[in-house]
Amino acid sequence: MSLYNLILVVLGIAILGVAWLPSLLKKYPLSYPILFVGLGALVFSLPLGLPNPDPIEHSGFTMHLTEICVTVALTGTGLKIDRRFSLYRWRAPLQLVLVLMIITIGVFMVVAWRLGGLLPASAVLLAATLAPTDPVLAGDVQVGKPGEGREDNVRFALTGEAGLNDGLAFPFVHLAVALLPMAALPLAEGLVHWAWMDVLYRTAMGVLAGWLAGRALSFLIFDLPHRVSINPEAYGFVALAVTLTAYGITELVHGYGFLAVFVAAVTLRTHERSHEYHTEMHEFTDQLERLFIVVILILFGGALARGLLAPLTWGGAALGLFLLLVLRPLGGILTLGRSRVTWPERLVISFFGIRGIGSFFYLAYALHEADFANGRELWAITGFTVLTSIVLHGVLATPVMDWLDRRHGRPTAVELEEQMQEEASEKQTG
Repeated sequence: MSLYNLILVVLGIAILGVAWLPSLLKKYPLSYPILFVGLGALVFSLPLGLPNPDPIEHSGFTMHLTEICVTVALTGTGLKIDRRFSLYRWRAPLQLVLVLMIITIGVFMVVAWRLGGLLPASAVLLAATLAPTDPVLAGDVQVGKPGEGREDNVRFALTGEAGLNDGLAFPFVHLAVALLPMAALPLAEGLVHWAWMDVLYRTAMGVLAGWLAGRALSFLIFDLPHRVSINPEAYGFVALAVTLTAYGITELVHGYGFLAVFVAAVTLRTHERSHEYHTEMHEFTDQLERLFIVVILILFGGALARGLLAPLTWGGAALGLFLLLVLRPLGGILTLGRSRVTWPERLVISFFGIRGIGSFFYLAYALHEADFANGRELWAITGFTVLTSIVLHGVLATPVMDWLDRRHGRPTAVELEEQMQEEASEKQTG
């Protein structure tokens, strides 16, 4: 049997599934990522001669595949946020990123070091890897399409947090590398370099480059077509141009590309907000993102089947559960204590700290750049935490969000989709 043709069959079936599974599962407490992880585990358990999808053995491939997936997801995330940026309007997601994420990293690092038995550098890396929430697998708790109107406090807070923290967690990954005994610089000198370079310069450059890229691309997309028209078929390529240009330029000047991509997309969204370009660009990035999700989740399931969790200890599993069930919920409730969101909204925001593809990227990046002796143990803890998040949050997302919508007198996601379909049908018949 040709391995190449077998891979094409598996991918074809998976891509077909991702085309209709999200709509099919909207009414049920189940998310499609769970099914694709299971499919990957099944396929790689069979005697088909498939290669071992070991993320350490293929660290470069893992890093770049997850990198492009998160980058595309961040573009789509920024494009679907209708709320204009200001410190007041974005107070909740900024609190979740600048307060909760840093607290999470600090507390989790200490627990992983003192109670989990990890070395300081490994504890910091694991904390930085697992602290940020994921923009890729959190679609069920995020805002809807551009202009759709589903931008309540919960969905907006979780969407803004997922967009921002995938760039702002990067300094702590660099801190973990700087704490290694074989680091290029002495510890004191390395910490000074980390503070001004990895924290200040790279973050500021990510924001600045993203804003400039967003402004420049806004001119090319919205102003230039008044003189030179763009074919509707090219909207998707424009979205891809936003992603690659903002990310590539920012990385060339040593800024945080993830942060720049999200800032560029949010900046782009502020121009001609009702223009059809926004919806078309978001649709393209959403489809591209799902394609990457299929591949990554199948490989993740395969890695699980081939022993990714073999080095996992009871202590490592306890760390993952502590993060998901104690630290994130409790920290979120305390962080949002003085905000204007209601108690039910605060509880939902605090609970749905979904972990996913971003965590895979950070860990793959760090292990590709530096030598952490316990890399397989870190992958086991990360894999367990992400798998638990996929199952736990995937099962609860639909019923919890439906409950919250009904509590606030809003139509659920399924009801809203049915209303939109009825309106579209009436327009066609009318």
